[in-house]
Formats: sequence, C-alpha cells, structure tokens
Amino acid sequence: MMLQEYAGAIVLEVDGHEVEVIELSPSTKTGRKLVKTMNKTGRAKGFAGGVAEYDLSATVVIPLAGDLDWEAIKGAKLTIYPQAPGGKRESWLDCFTTEVGEKYSVDNEARRDIKLSALRKIRE
Repeated sequence: MMLQEYAGAIVLEVDGHEVEVIELSPSTKTGRKLVKTMNKTGRAKGFAGGVAEYDLSATVVIPLAGDLDWEAIKGAKLTIYPQAPGGKRESWLDCFTTEVGEKYSVDNEARRDIKLSALRKIRE
C-alpha cells in the first residue's frame, strides 16, 4: 500500500502580507434554491441557480507591533497556500471585513476573530 500525503498547515496572505493565523474557516453558499412545483409525484422537480456568497472566519494572533487594521479592510485579496510544495493556492478577491472581535485568556496568547466576505473565489 502506498503512503499518501494530505494537506497540512496553510499560509495566509492579506494583500501580499503574511498573517500569523491560528484558524481559518472559509465557506461558500452556492445560492441555489429548491423549486417546488405542484405535480402528481408530490415532490420537488429541481433547483434554480442563484448568487454565490463567500464568507471567511479567521482567528489570528495579536502582535505587539505591525498589526493590520482589520476593521478597515475593503477590496483586499486573501490567499491561502499549503506549506508543502506543489499545492494549489486559493484566493478570495474583493474581501471586506464584516466583524472584528478579540479574546484574551490565561492559557493562550491574545487572539483576534475576524469575519470577512468576498465577492469572488479563484484557484491559482
């Protein structure tokens, strides 16, 4: 049996600047909707296309100096790529911040939670 390698940690860039990210959760809503029709089978017959939505939720560490102004992000490009060579990059274009929060605890470093939305997603 051949040993397989899987995707591991990623690197996050915001407009070309590397960010120390702890967690990143991108999600896509396809925008498709179920179309219900009145027919003798009593079930839906298909779906209608819609507008896709791209949301990202990131947790980053708070540096003492050189932190990004997360609240001011508009029109940014967020790119993730695997640390291992040969992986494909994914980018979200025209990103803007929708929510910024901070959390502090005794056991961990200070963290910032950021929620962003994007208008487009591409694979490079």
